[in-house]
Amino acid sequence: MRRLQFTGAILVILALMMGVGAALAAPPAQDGPNIPNGAQLYDDWSIVTGQSAPAGNQPLWARQSTNTRSGPDTWRCVTCHGWDGMGKDGAYRSGSNYTGFPNLVSAAGTLSEAEIIAALRGEKDADHNFSAVLDDTSMADLVAFLKNGLVDDTQYINLTTLKVIDGDIGLGKELYTQGCVSCHAEDGAGLPIRYEGRDASLVTVANTDPWRFLHKARYGTPGNPMQKIGYDLGWDVQNGRDVLAYMQSLTDPRAQGTPPPAMENRPPEAEKPTGPATSWFSGILTALAAMFTTLGFNILLFAVLILIIFLLVWAIRGSKK
Repeated sequence: MRRLQFTGAILVILALMMGVGAALAAPPAQDGPNIPNGAQLYDDWSIVTGQSAPAGNQPLWARQSTNTRSGPDTWRCVTCHGWDGMGKDGAYRSGSNYTGFPNLVSAAGTLSEAEIIAALRGEKDADHNFSAVLDDTSMADLVAFLKNGLVDDTQYINLTTLKVIDGDIGLGKELYTQGCVSCHAEDGAGLPIRYEGRDASLVTVANTDPWRFLHKARYGTPGNPMQKIGYDLGWDVQNGRDVLAYMQSLTDPRAQGTPPPAMENRPPEAEKPTGPATSWFSGILTALAAMFTTLGFNILLFAVLILIIFLLVWAIRGSKK
């Protein structure tokens, strides 16, 4: 009888250990396409997927001559179609960022999901084939973003001053305090971000490229999954503009002269236009944020380990009686 009890306890322990291992190894369950992941793929799919962009320029890049960037940057959706997704009709309608590539806001409104998938696989244009770097799940997420997450903010941003129109500064402050201030501080400079090759505050990005600010605030930054984002906080599209209005109302703590026009004068080979700063101090802050975010899971794991130890001690004692 004692031998059966000991054997049963060991089997329970092994089952618990296998369950913990599966929980650690398995990715989070998804209920359909993931819009924030699609938005981050649009931003920089190479970071999201952990793959390097193919060597050289994206084949379609040779069809334009106004944008001088080269290499991996040419493979990013945002480089061709802009943070607003409107390509030649939006913020990239002129200047050094102009490429003449299509307006995805209009296209996504008329094309079916299957047609967009076909375009991503190069079935409509062989030079627009991303099937070697994006699997079916990634493509589904990207399409979900284009169909349901891409926002036309054109009429809400003054194209001359770049200031948001009809934003609620008071509500924006409230939303920012609830979801952002713990990392970025009250002045928007608590956790520096990389922007145009230098450390910048959220105020810098809000004033110089409001479309980029809205995209990042709503859907996050590739390679920084622990940050809180508007989508997960339940913001609607206007809430993003409200937070933008609040950021634009602040004095920029990292201002370096007059802000340039949106997306102008960007270095051709900027290492990473946005994302966590690489200094040791910001690295410590990022690590602490990750630690506290995973604290709940760690408590659960600790409880399971305690249970395993208890069962093991109980089984050993029982076998000696």
